[in-house]
Amino acid sequence: MTTPLGRHIIVNAFNMNCVGHINHGQWTHPRDRSADYTKLSYWIDLARKLEEGLFDGLFLADVIGTYDVSGQALDVTLRKSVQLPVNDPILLVSAMAAVTRNLGFGVTVNVNQEAPYTFARRLSTLDHLTEGRIGWNIVTGYLDSAARALGQSGQTNHDLRYDQADD
Repeated sequence: MTTPLGRHIIVNAFNMNCVGHINHGQWTHPRDRSADYTKLSYWIDLARKLEEGLFDGLFLADVIGTYDVSGQALDVTLRKSVQLPVNDPILLVSAMAAVTRNLGFGVTVNVNQEAPYTFARRLSTLDHLTEGRIGWNIVTGYLDSAARALGQSGQTNHDLRYDQADD
């Protein structure tokens, strides 16, 4: 999209592979389809609509772990479906790329919770399948529940996580 001053505006959509991302509880609205997040047709339809609407990209957020930082309780997270349950966003990309020509895709992947070689292999495969339309949002994590889900006692300290990300 070009502005009256001739500048190009990049327009991205923002979503997450879960029922409730930013607008918690919106999934209860009769016209909301986000409860279909487990159906590939939902994501294919979204990609087609974004392409038709001349969006430049779709950013797929992700988090490993649960929002249990309030007294280690999951009550609000479970009751309001706050980014839970959440599925892996990277698995959606090749299907959405197959039905679009110009839409780019950005995925969040935690660098400290993935083996470097196997992750690089998956991202490289997506780079080929999307013909260069994939991007990586590098995060280092912040939830102890994510570390515990991976068999660790807790999150490593901030500086070490960022050193690992730099590496």
